[in-house]
Amino acid sequence: MHYISTRGAAPVLDFEGVTLAGLASDGGLYVPQEWPHFSEAEIADMAGLPYAELAARIMTPFVGNSLSADELSDLCGRAYGRFSHAAVTPLRQFDEQQWLLELFHGPTLAFKDVALQLLGLLFETFLERSGGHLTIVGATSGDTGSAAIDAVAGRDGIDIFMLHPKGRISDVQRRQMTTVLAPNVYNIAIDGSFDDAQASVKRMFTDTDMNGRFRISAVNSINWARLMAQIVYYFAAALQLGAPHRKIAFSVPTGNFGDVFAGYVAAQMGLPIERLIVATNVNDILHRAFANGDYSAGSVTATAAPSMDIQISSNFERLLFDAGGRDAGAMAQQMRSFEHSKTMQLTNAQRQHAASLFTSARVDADAMSQAMRWANDACGEVIDPHTAIGLHAARAVELPSCVPVVTLATAHPAKFRDAVERSTGTRPNLPARVGDLFAREERYDELSGDYAALTDYVSKRATGSQ
Repeated sequence: MHYISTRGAAPVLDFEGVTLAGLASDGGLYVPQEWPHFSEAEIADMAGLPYAELAARIMTPFVGNSLSADELSDLCGRAYGRFSHAAVTPLRQFDEQQWLLELFHGPTLAFKDVALQLLGLLFETFLERSGGHLTIVGATSGDTGSAAIDAVAGRDGIDIFMLHPKGRISDVQRRQMTTVLAPNVYNIAIDGSFDDAQASVKRMFTDTDMNGRFRISAVNSINWARLMAQIVYYFAAALQLGAPHRKIAFSVPTGNFGDVFAGYVAAQMGLPIERLIVATNVNDILHRAFANGDYSAGSVTATAAPSMDIQISSNFERLLFDAGGRDAGAMAQQMRSFEHSKTMQLTNAQRQHAASLFTSARVDADAMSQAMRWANDACGEVIDPHTAIGLHAARAVELPSCVPVVTLATAHPAKFRDAVERSTGTRPNLPARVGDLFAREERYDELSGDYAALTDYVSKRATGSQ
């Protein structure tokens, strides 16, 4: 399997190369040269597999020759052995049509663990071969940071610098990052939004001075390996609900577009997906893009669902590239124009391709709270604000009654205790394995949103150079 950049000017890489590289050197995102495809019989044969075995089966075409079958199987077993539920990503039922896919049973209580526990092991495996050092620089709107830090804290050959928008994530999200005191972990609170942090991170990947000194990589969903691991739970849920002989719909709380793009890839691989529902909060750039082709960034509004407080969704470029016929030159020009003006009109081809699978919804604070109350009062389920946005969208979209609709539960409700309590009157408790979180010492630094300040900070602390 080979990987190409959406902008066409970066080297073609194998799986090991794209995992260590993260963002392409031309500013684009790596995608497989072609989508692997499973037949209906091959998908049916996956039914009943334990999660780690299913993961290895799904990922094998993407990995190519970079890992042997035994190596991939071992890594999947180790990654998913840390989850607190034997099913790893269990399904729960709301009513006759609505289902909940719990993705928060990993060590940091969020869906990011499903990918990042594996990514940390992939980094370690590939670095052991080369004897190199990796400088990970990432931005988080809440959950990526803690999951990434947990995955690489204390590992040899890796430093991790994680940016978060100061005062714009929950106290649990912040502490899950800042109480990890491993010497290779650096937490940075910046003045500004997640989009500001993400822009600085992406700029560093194309900064020849920084790339000349350090081997910089990514843990955000701009890293293909992370997105690849998220494909698996779409197959896991669909198989339990009757695939490949039955179509399934998924509602996905969406910020940076990586999670729902993994569902798109699953559909390209042959999984019978009826609809992918892109559920946004009032930071609705994606809803506007799907509804009328207007991908124009505005200012970020802080909400009770901070992981969705994003106006520029990095992974959307992958969909636009595929939907536009994989024309890298046109994609590069379209993205350069957007980066300059922060406005973009999707082409007719892009809109038509997206409309064949995607539906979107914009969910405000009142509707989010109503969904939390409905889940609690009618079904006895306590859900977090992001999941509630997905659930509201799932219940609002009209689909045939024979099509199950699965809402992705992206975080444990205890990560957003105040918001859940305001809406439901119930204050969820943290699981015992993280119950002493508020007794732990915090450590982080504060920086302005200035790019020069960030590069100076990283340069003085990163322990490995090329």
